[in-house]
Amino acid sequence: MIRSRWARWLARRIPAATRVQLNQRRIFIMPNRVGAAFSVMQILLLLAAINYENSLAYGLTFLLASVFVVAILHTYRNFTGLILKAGISGAVFVGEQARFRVRLESDGRAHQAVALGWPPASLQMVDVPANGQSECELDMPAQQRGWLRPQRLRVESRFPLGILVAWSWVDLDQAVLVYPRPLAGDLPLASGGSPDEQDEGARATGQGADDYQGLKTYQPGDNRRRLHWKAYSRGQGLLVKDFAALAGRDLWLDLQGVEGDLETRLSLLCYWVLQLDAGQQAYGLRLPGMELAPDYGETHREACLRALALYGLMP
Repeated sequence: MIRSRWARWLARRIPAATRVQLNQRRIFIMPNRVGAAFSVMQILLLLAAINYENSLAYGLTFLLASVFVVAILHTYRNFTGLILKAGISGAVFVGEQARFRVRLESDGRAHQAVALGWPPASLQMVDVPANGQSECELDMPAQQRGWLRPQRLRVESRFPLGILVAWSWVDLDQAVLVYPRPLAGDLPLASGGSPDEQDEGARATGQGADDYQGLKTYQPGDNRRRLHWKAYSRGQGLLVKDFAALAGRDLWLDLQGVEGDLETRLSLLCYWVLQLDAGQQAYGLRLPGMELAPDYGETHREACLRALALYGLMP
């Protein structure tokens, strides 16, 4: 209950945004363990000064108290005005480390020894130059498919004396799409078209990976995985292997045609999306309630992987 109330209070005080600038409403400052020991020492010095009526002890006590107050001002000054922006983060597969990019910018003054991260993991420390910016990458394990949305980011600084810590909890509204983990297996194939089109009377047409047509001269944009290095070593120039697709044999990756639990089936389809895309073979994807027509290329691959990552999950 306390944590939920704390989260609601933070959401009101520091709402989620892709750009957050720290100010007096968003900064908290308290003595850390070193600062607490420093305060206890001052109290003991004050008691000793009162007991022995020693002017030097009084002077040292008040001097240290002044240093403590000045440290509060400088710790706050080093932290206030810092701007945090969410960077662009790419998609990953289950089991990989999702990388969240955060950009820190200065509003004029330099910001020293700024640490950020997600406790209990260690925080990453950066310095932000005056009128400049710094960028850091924060890693988080991707353990399940779908959208990975991290908790609030802790940003803190103990500059200059290390006896006080100024911190804030910011939500940069970041998310990384996590694809299923690719799982090798037999091709879960469902052929499109009529039975007559699936017989041996199918003809080669267009670019694909079904029928070997011979060698052709390399052109910019051709798949480099099909380079014929033996011909190149014989001095015949840079050639690539030419394949053609068979008409009437559209490849469909169908979730209903795969056995196993849901995550295993999605992982298998993910593997074959990557394999067919690498071979520039046109393929389609069928999921209950969704169908992506046969195609190939980066846009089609990303659409299929996204559909697999979000299938069956709440929006």
